[in-house]
Amino acid sequence: MAEGAPTYRRDRPRLPAAERRRQIIGITSALIADRGFWGLSMQDVADRCGLTVPGVLRHVGSKAGLLVAVLEHRDVEDARSLRAHLGVGEGEVPDEWSAGGPEGVGLRQLCSATMRRNAEQPEIVRLFTVLEAESLTPSHPAHAYFVKRQENATAAFASLARDLSDRPHSLARHIVAMMDGLQIQWLRAPQTFDLVREWEIAAEVLFGGPEDAARGQKRGG
Repeated sequence: MAEGAPTYRRDRPRLPAAERRRQIIGITSALIADRGFWGLSMQDVADRCGLTVPGVLRHVGSKAGLLVAVLEHRDVEDARSLRAHLGVGEGEVPDEWSAGGPEGVGLRQLCSATMRRNAEQPEIVRLFTVLEAESLTPSHPAHAYFVKRQENATAAFASLARDLSDRPHSLARHIVAMMDGLQIQWLRAPQTFDLVREWEIAAEVLFGGPEDAARGQKRGG
């Protein structure tokens, strides 16, 4: 072993299967955010969990299966945290809302809550930013996931934009592009870039002035 290389114990207490799976997903999320999926080593995941590689694979099946588990876990956790920021329940913002925009929530309100939530979790935003860039390659195991994710987000935003614009799909695409672009700038300079403030400035351009903002909030109840 190289001098100074970290060592990991493999005699840690056994964990219940669900708790072990959460541990594996958490450690993998951090590693992917730092290295990307292609730079992810199953040995590193195993070492940090105090397991062998076969021990990790018993919980996730394969490296691709581990990536799917990470993404599915984040989708559920992000939906929950978004509901907390909006102060609504699962009926208004379910875990999955690809069929249309959330009920009882205005578009500008939804976008602001999303950016406030993201500002609190830079490692998760970095994880998705890294994976989204990598998955532009069709052979990437998350390629189809991110294609569908963008389609769902655009469709949901467009459904909420019908009362705000005569080109709701264009507005929806501009919102996605603005969010992604601001988040990349924030990740590069988190100490000097205020993500929430910059989004609110951008929202004035995307949604118009206070009168239009009031309409968006009114639609959300």
